[in-house]
Amino acid sequence: MPVKKKRALPDAEDHGRKCKITSFTRPQIRGARPIIAEKLFSNKKCLAWFHGYAGPDKVVGPEAMEKFCEDIGVEPENIIMLVLAWHLEAASMGFFTKEEWLRGMTLLECDCTERLQSKLDYLRGELNDSALFKNIYRYAFDFARQSKYKGMNKDQWYNVLEFSRTIKADLSNYDEDGAWPVLLDEFVEWKKTWSAPS
Repeated sequence: MPVKKKRALPDAEDHGRKCKITSFTRPQIRGARPIIAEKLFSNKKCLAWFHGYAGPDKVVGPEAMEKFCEDIGVEPENIIMLVLAWHLEAASMGFFTKEEWLRGMTLLECDCTERLQSKLDYLRGELNDSALFKNIYRYAFDFARQSKYKGMNKDQWYNVLEFSRTIKADLSNYDEDGAWPVLLDEFVEWKKTWSAPS
């Protein structure tokens, strides 16, 4: 059997001249980042962050929530807090339990104030996704039920969203014979009366 000759490796100078492929870039994997020890999410750090706000009952309550909002640079009534509560699947307005905190912050990969601050634009951007917005809007119904505003039922709440998405601001495409709830019919009547020239 004949012995195969090994191919000689090109010199560094010859490589650029002879090689047809001079550079090769790996395709970027979406969301892939180099692994750096300090960038990894830490469950222990997240838990310590929670305990920095939690009271003796192991819940972040209204007073601690104000401090939390101040630390992340967001007003408590900012819509971002609703989006965050939705991610944490918070059951009560103005309260985060340890389980809610860990579940939501783990999914968001936030274990400190700085990381959450870096995600605020992402959270705000989720409101531009119509499917996510609808889910957050529906989640907000439960929060609204806990407040003094209990006048709407769930169907009316959902219909207000649908109305706002389908009916033009000037109400020109509103069908009086449509299947809108009385609440919205009354709103349209009021709006037309209010907008009518005197």
